[in-house]
Amino acid sequence: MGFLSSLFGKKEEPKRQLDHPSKLNKGDMISLDDSFALPPQLRGQQLRVEAVNTYEYERKQQTEWVLKGHGSDTIFLSLDEDDETYLGLSIKVNRGLVEALFDLDQFSEIFEEPGKAELTTNTLSADLQEYEQWLSAHYHQDSAGNFGYFHRQDYRGQKPPQDANGATGEAFESYQLLDDDEDKAIDVEVYEGGETDVMLTIYRPLSDIRDYWPGA
Repeated sequence: MGFLSSLFGKKEEPKRQLDHPSKLNKGDMISLDDSFALPPQLRGQQLRVEAVNTYEYERKQQTEWVLKGHGSDTIFLSLDEDDETYLGLSIKVNRGLVEALFDLDQFSEIFEEPGKAELTTNTLSADLQEYEQWLSAHYHQDSAGNFGYFHRQDYRGQKPPQDANGATGEAFESYQLLDDDEDKAIDVEVYEGGETDVMLTIYRPLSDIRDYWPGA
């Protein structure tokens, strides 16, 4: 009888509880608030997790979720954890856009000692208005030359593997500027060989994620 009950009375696996961004896996979906406090690239969007990456620093690891919706922009999600936890939502901007948004002489000071650059955003032309809510008028440098490794893998709860030389992932240096309210940032990553990624980041409450849908 015990055998038969175990065969025919198999309990259904409980559905995975998805109620916090830290639990997101590839294939999961979220929907964002349709508030006008969010930029148009985010407002009311349904986004699918396309990949989960890991930034590895000397004393911490940070998870990055790569999100895609119906728009053309890829959205990068991280968690800013201090006294409270905030969503860090980012978009990547190319060199041409960096030149349009900022004075390049000012921007180049980000990489100079002692890492105290100040940056003023240019007046936006009509075709750049979609970036207005990603930007603040003024930024100050918060960090410079932080060394780390980038992994195109999800290493939550485990240490990334190392090669024979002790290296792991793609090596980079990170730089960050914050606005005066510290709710917007410019994040810069410089990789070996000089490839540079520039991200516009906004920090938002967790409640901006209105719904979660677990993937298969």
